[in-house]
Amino acid sequence: MNVPDQPENPVLHVVVCATPRARVIGEFVELAAERGWTPCVVATPEAMKFVDSEALGELTGYPVRHKYKNPDEPDVLPPPDAIPVCPASFNTINKWAAGISDTLALGLITEAIGMGIPLVAAPAVNSAQAAHPAFERNIDELRGAGVKVLYGPGVWEPAAPRSGGAPFAWELALDALDEFRAASAG
Repeated sequence: MNVPDQPENPVLHVVVCATPRARVIGEFVELAAERGWTPCVVATPEAMKFVDSEALGELTGYPVRHKYKNPDEPDVLPPPDAIPVCPASFNTINKWAAGISDTLALGLITEAIGMGIPLVAAPAVNSAQAAHPAFERNIDELRGAGVKVLYGPGVWEPAAPRSGGAPFAWELALDALDEFRAASAG
């Protein structure tokens, strides 16, 4: 299998889910690059409706991936050193915790748990979704598997449905990723 050369800086596979916050994922990508990461974007199929894949490709230097490649095709993204799931949708959180791997994005993050790749999840849900009994249970499940889930009092809390939401501070996810990087270097 052909794998692209590993860049000088550590690589992020930024997994983007279908939430309104996905429209501005370029901001996160730019901030990650400023902090010394090489960001690549992997979108869920539904997130492709929200992102400008051409602009993100120009920004990162890598195509936005959203589906599995054919087995005989080379990988177009370098292997990740860490994976932020940012924004993480209600659907993705619940499927991920259940081990469902029916998209490229879910396949990468379910496998990353077993590979020991650092994972940070930044849920982007509303208060009605967060009230579903499966959501808290699945947040706990992911945390138990070693995923740093940036959710809860004092971190980030959901807003009411259709209220415009409480935007997630990209810096929180980047700070968590930087902590992983510092721990692996030291």
